Amino acid sequence: MNKDIIKNFRDMHGLGVALVTPFKNDGSVDYDALVRLVDYQIANNTDFLCVLGTTAETPTLSADEQRKVRETVIERNAGRLPILLGVGGNCTQTIVDRLSHDAMEGVDAILSVVPYYNKPTQAGLLAHFGAIAQATELPIVLYNVPGRTGVNMLPETTLRLANDYANVVAIKEASGNMEQIKAILNQRPEGFKVFSGDDGITLPLLKDGADGVISVIGNAFAAEFAQLVHLAMNGEYAEAEAIDQRLKQMYELLFLDGNPAGIKAVSQMRGMMENVLRLPLVPASEATTAKIREFLAAYK
Repeated sequence: MNKDIIKNFRDMHGLGVALVTPFKNDGSVDYDALVRLVDYQIANNTDFLCVLGTTAETPTLSADEQRKVRETVIERNAGRLPILLGVGGNCTQTIVDRLSHDAMEGVDAILSVVPYYNKPTQAGLLAHFGAIAQATELPIVLYNVPGRTGVNMLPETTLRLANDYANVVAIKEASGNMEQIKAILNQRPEGFKVFSGDDGITLPLLKDGADGVISVIGNAFAAEFAQLVHLAMNGEYAEAEAIDQRLKQMYELLFLDGNPAGIKAVSQMRGMMENVLRLPLVPASEATTAKIREFLAAYK
């Protein structure tokens, strides 16, 4: 195992932003808007970038588009922030083949989601992630999001992987189950990181010792959410709580019509990109859009 790679990952903490993929009105990828989004993150104290995750609508991107999105972000970032690349799916061998053959220059770690649709057992999850861990020297961040995958990776499975494989170095926990996440926090091996996968519970998890968040709201509120995260990680909870309360309604609005419909609507209103998604996703409803507009007007 390349210990330098692992060490570099373990400097990844704080605010990670799961970047959206901007589209033009004709449905093509808006690479210029993507470059602006990377610049915005760097200028507003984001700590690391998550590329081609769920929020990026990755399943709707062609292989060529995925490659170009990755290359665009890495080139614009120019090494300034760590890059976490989504490499997941529900066919273990496909992921192993990709990790074995794809060039990963500029990638600091991979984010791999619990397989969806197949509904593997906990034993299946152990075998799946074990095969991935053995296929790459890159650090691996597990991603548990049962609301999307249909399977909840239990704490004992997460902890077994963390103990058995040196390059399984973190988890993005989006189960929403606070007791489950606390169990991982309390029993994790030294150096294993836990990231919140839900913006709305980031502050309480940081109070419990989590290492940061992989965020959706950070796409459009990077400065504010970075400040919240950094204050909380410094133990300045009252100041962090004040920001959290200001953003609380937005956490909910972003997911009323699914992700990334909400954040795309916000980003369009803030002049960052067009409000375009790819089918089967569609833009947020008129009712949700009106509530987001009202929030932004009051927020100013």
